[in-house]
Amino acid sequence: VQLQASGGGLVQPGGSLRLSCAASGSIKSINAMAWYRQAPGKQRDMVAVITSGGDTNYADSAKGRFTISRDNAKNTVYLQMNSLKPEDTAVYYCYTQIMSWGTTTYSNHWGQGTQVTVSS
Repeated sequence: VQLQASGGGLVQPGGSLRLSCAASGSIKSINAMAWYRQAPGKQRDMVAVITSGGDTNYADSAKGRFTISRDNAKNTVYLQMNSLKPEDTAVYYCYTQIMSWGTTTYSNHWGQGTQVTVSS
């Protein structure tokens, strides 16, 4: 199983970005999908999570500005980020729980990270 994240970049304060993360490989089922971020010198924190049923949860810093969604047919999770602030600058990682064919349990998988820089 591989996760390929994309969509990061440099944006001015107040701007928007949309991150995507596509899972590929031996995928029987995907449970939760999420985005985390890690700023230099800080721990990796959850930004947003979406369950297989579509329920969502956000970090306080993301509420009202970020929207997580998923396309189950494409095994892809998205993060729409609006009204970006300099403090949103970080490497963003996607995370999923995947059950592969031939198994009966979910395993944790991380994407490679995509840099988001908010600066004027």
